[in-house]
Amino acid sequence: MHFTSEQRLDDGVLEREITLGEIPGILWTPGSASASAPVPLILLGHPPLGLHKMHSRLAARARQCAADGFAAATIELPGSGDRPRWAAAEQARADLRQALQAGEPVSDEIVDALILPLVDQAVPEWQSLLDALLELPEIGGPFGYSGGVISIGVRLALVEPRIAAAVLFAGSFVPRVMYEEARQVTIPLHVLLQWDDEGNDRQAALDLFDAFDSKEKSLHANMGGHTGVPQSAGDAAARFLTRHLS
Repeated sequence: MHFTSEQRLDDGVLEREITLGEIPGILWTPGSASASAPVPLILLGHPPLGLHKMHSRLAARARQCAADGFAAATIELPGSGDRPRWAAAEQARADLRQALQAGEPVSDEIVDALILPLVDQAVPEWQSLLDALLELPEIGGPFGYSGGVISIGVRLALVEPRIAAAVLFAGSFVPRVMYEEARQVTIPLHVLLQWDDEGNDRQAALDLFDAFDSKEKSLHANMGGHTGVPQSAGDAAARFLTRHLS
């Protein structure tokens, strides 16, 4: 991992751009991190829209993490931003748009083609990011995951033992195989659901929540569309992560 730039934000948070191999990413650390014990870390998931487009929203979430005493980090998803495009993923997106525009059901084949290759490649990359960040003196454990493509969060919660708790955002398509993986997830979970999300199958989100085998899991549903998550929901998610990572 290499640092390519850094800037000190007005609240003292240090924002550093990184590269993990050829994968771009960003690390945020609290202003006092270098002068204190290693801090816990939260991995900030995001949709496959590109880090540049998502930067302001990610930075706001990272600054909340820093205010709670955590570092935060993210990396570009496969096929997004400046990373090479996948022909198969582009075709899956085209098939999805066609189905939605025609008012047709989105088939399992489209969902699998859209999500599963992304999960298969992204999750090992997030694990490599954890490996690299643990080499920094200012980063310690435990680790959490928050947001992004919910299937990536499910897979990470299952296969990465360093993830102690996760905040999952319902709102992306879920392949059928992910329900089987969800039945093996046991870490504490805090799931956010926008009840009127125009792009989300509400029943699928409820079925996925029901499948998790975690002894501690909570579903927080709010009225409104995909981008209408209230500030109170974010505050509750932050309290959840503080309780499990502090």
